Amino acid sequence: MAADKNPLPAHNAPIAARQPKSLSIHGDHRIDDYIWLHDRDTPETLAYLQAENRYAEALTADLKPFEAALFEEMKARIKEDDSSVPYKLDGFYYYSRFETGKQYPLLCRKPVAADGSWADSAEQRLLDVDQLAKGKTFMEVGEFEVSPDGNLLAFTTDATGFSQYKLQIKDLRSGKLLPFKRDRVTSAAWALDNCTLFYSTEDKQTKRSNQLWRHTLGTAVDKLIHEEKDERFGVDVYLTRSNGYLIEQIGSLTSSEIRYLKADEPNGRWRVLARRRANIEYNVDHRDDAFYVRINDTGRNFRLVKAAVSNPGRDLWQEVLQMREDVMLEGIDLFKHFMVRYERSNGLNQLVIIDLRNQSTHSMVFNEPAYSLGVEANAEWDTAIYRYSYESMTTPSTVYDYHMETQTQTLLKRRPVLGNFDPTNYVTERIWANAGDGIAIPISLVYRKGLAQDGSAPLWLDAYGAYGIPNDVYFSSSRLSLLDRGVVFAVAHIRGGGDLGKAWHDAGRMQYKMNSFTDFITSAEYLIAKGYTSRDKLVIEGGSAGGLLMGTVTNMRPDLFRIVVSQVPFVDVLSTMLDASLPLTVGEYEEWGNPNKKAEYQWMRAYSPYDNLTAQAYPTLLIKTSLHDSQVMYWEPAKYVAKLRTLKTDQNLLLLMTNMGAGHGGASGRFDRLKEVAFDYAFVLRELGLEPV
Repeated sequence: MAADKNPLPAHNAPIAARQPKSLSIHGDHRIDDYIWLHDRDTPETLAYLQAENRYAEALTADLKPFEAALFEEMKARIKEDDSSVPYKLDGFYYYSRFETGKQYPLLCRKPVAADGSWADSAEQRLLDVDQLAKGKTFMEVGEFEVSPDGNLLAFTTDATGFSQYKLQIKDLRSGKLLPFKRDRVTSAAWALDNCTLFYSTEDKQTKRSNQLWRHTLGTAVDKLIHEEKDERFGVDVYLTRSNGYLIEQIGSLTSSEIRYLKADEPNGRWRVLARRRANIEYNVDHRDDAFYVRINDTGRNFRLVKAAVSNPGRDLWQEVLQMREDVMLEGIDLFKHFMVRYERSNGLNQLVIIDLRNQSTHSMVFNEPAYSLGVEANAEWDTAIYRYSYESMTTPSTVYDYHMETQTQTLLKRRPVLGNFDPTNYVTERIWANAGDGIAIPISLVYRKGLAQDGSAPLWLDAYGAYGIPNDVYFSSSRLSLLDRGVVFAVAHIRGGGDLGKAWHDAGRMQYKMNSFTDFITSAEYLIAKGYTSRDKLVIEGGSAGGLLMGTVTNMRPDLFRIVVSQVPFVDVLSTMLDASLPLTVGEYEEWGNPNKKAEYQWMRAYSPYDNLTAQAYPTLLIKTSLHDSQVMYWEPAKYVAKLRTLKTDQNLLLLMTNMGAGHGGASGRFDRLKEVAFDYAFVLRELGLEPV
């Protein structure tokens, strides 16, 4: 048995059984004492995870009053019966709303009356997510696709947290579910005939989205349209806003291929727009007689071209916008008369509006030093209004309708923050730290006014740095509980993310991955040098690939950090990347490397946190994982903690907490998520000496 099943006294940390297994490849020999933890279904594995949970509970039992007080404090800022801004689509206004005390939302719509009004129309509840979650520890709605005639809803649900979704169809006229059910569905889109549904499914073992299917209502057997054999690539299906075409997006992390089908010819032939090529990514939208193709064939930051629907061959492409070294074209939205370009310059989002009738162009201006933009539903094709959201670390999420012809905008809703919140009490700024190779790393900060900047303030530093995903700033009403206690919150926009375009991603992946870690260390040192905090008050946090970051920088510079909070961390890099049967592994070769190749193995060997743990003093560590995580298996942090317990030379806390009923994103209910945050905050504030007496 791996661990004693009896309750543990607070001083008795669980000790996992050591079952050494020799692992050799490329002349490198490793001993893995805890590989037995890979087997989730054995009593020994579950006993160890439960023992770690009991140990963590014992050592944090005295936190319960503070944790509960923080939860109530954060909950009090939330408008419990909040609702989204409704959007119009085909004669209905769609929205979601919460009821007081409920964990999950209602997904609803109201019909538009003959005179154009809708607010007083009868509400139709399409999905009651709280009801779907009844008797379950997790519930998430994925796809939500209404048929063009508005009568049918295709939707998917995940009831475990394993990101495995079941597809069902609801008749919105009767409120009844159709007999149709399909498992492991990753995307869905209706054809215009209202009775043909295309959907993609994932492989049962690897969870790669690899098959596209066609279902016709009333038939029992679906037709397999395409099976993607290349294990690096996944498939996704969607309907263009124009309703002109169904698009099958086939992509790896570095390459793309698109197949298209006329949306009113569901039994027609799918055609390839442009064959896949190594290191060339593209996606597509449709308007009139042309496809608009965003592609990075002439440079990493993408250009925009038009391809005639009648003959979309590369040789006939017309360039609409050339690639720019200093501006990343992140995406476009097409409408009947307008195009909106979504761009990133100097690490910040930009929106550019083009009137396609006369090609007049203008950009929207945003003035805060650090902010984020989000694209809202924008479901209508023939419109002059573009809906977007804006937020910063001091401005709650705000939804605007931007009038593209008049260049004016209407504020529709700012997320309410109950209580005495006043944004003028807080300061947000962006600073730059110079890395050893001369590259400037942006850091975004927020803090309460009156910061002394003498090193006395605690600072919570967050980062991610992978997959080209920008780590954009956001507003958090929960975070006010840190700021109001004098904690500075910062985000390091390190290489590996997409914060400064594709080149920024390239400089922090594959053989250059070490840049992500040194960028983070540079950022931490700079914040200390500038007096924002000190080593004994610096808290760092990252999740998933950001958890890899936490593990590596803690091995490299354990003296630099006071507390580490690591969420679902990717810390056993070599074991995961050497096992092609695991979900997502083969596709990840293009981000981290293929360890079956010696040179690429050595890249990962140099930083893999589990394999580089040593006998030294470590900071206080709070490690959190979920049993049903399909992206980072629970055993990675479990093994990491088990091994670290045998090596660390300090008396600082090392806690492993496993959510036995959730997946990669943690708890799904809004209050359950808030309780997780309350625990993290209570733990950190206590360790910093900021817990109330």
